[in-house]
Amino acid sequence: LLLIRALFSWIRIPLSGNKVFSSINEIIYKLTEPLVAPVRKFMYEHVNTGMFDFSIFVTMILIEVITRVLVRILVLFI
Repeated sequence: LLLIRALFSWIRIPLSGNKVFSSINEIIYKLTEPLVAPVRKFMYEHVNTGMFDFSIFVTMILIEVITRVLVRILVLFI
């Protein structure tokens, strides 16, 4: 969903004529924003990225790192 959100942010489709795209975009935004918002806030306060918003990509990397750590911990107990 994060990747789709990033792609949708790069592609500008007129939302007024395409209600399906608008609905999908809104659902994806509502599902991913709770993960992205804290990262965006942290980056805004501590990292100067200029006009670029890398919060989606940083969130994807954090999810990957957390997943790998959790898998390694689970493997240790099995």
